[in-house]
Amino acid sequence: MGAIAPASDARTRTVELTIHHSRFSTDAMRFPRESTVRFVVRNTDPIDHELIVGDEGVQLRHEHGTEAHHGARPGEVSVPAGATASTTYTFSRPGALQFGCHLPSHWAYGMRGSIVVTP
Repeated sequence: MGAIAPASDARTRTVELTIHHSRFSTDAMRFPRESTVRFVVRNTDPIDHELIVGDEGVQLRHEHGTEAHHGARPGEVSVPAGATASTTYTFSRPGALQFGCHLPSHWAYGMRGSIVVTP
């Protein structure tokens, strides 16, 4: 089921995601173009995870990449076991994006979802 984040103002919203049993609390989200979203990710698992937001190219780069930790780029954050972390991302163009975790085998396990950015 998709999640639509409550707006904190016309352009900024906060979305809380929980990770439990290597799954995000939602697998679909929708935001209007030009929205800035602060993702707050709570990892309840005993293993590390991450949140990567981006198009298919970004996801492929991370799936085959070697970065062990994230946090310096918008839409990318590492979330240690039992911790909470956040990242902010601005959706500048309408279209389809994805989010997910690319730690070994997590993407293949299904730890991912879709984002629709509306005009």
